Amino acid sequence: MSGPQKLPSLSWREVLKVLRRFGFVPVRQSSSHILLRNQEGVRIVVPRHDPVGKGLLMDILAEAALTKEEFLEAL
Repeated sequence: MSGPQKLPSLSWREVLKVLRRFGFVPVRQSSSHILLRNQEGVRIVVPRHDPVGKGLLMDILAEAALTKEEFLEAL
């Protein structure tokens, strides 16, 4: 039995790739931030950081209504 999984260090490209699997598509880019939207109209901003900070990634997951486990499974 393994304990809770930790979020790996990910680039913005990797975060975008996983969010696309959940139906989020880029709609525009403003400077170093990419705005994504899904069919329900949920909007998320992903900064073009390498790596994306783990606290920021958790905030993005909360906005996307995704659990850490769902995100890790889709990696």
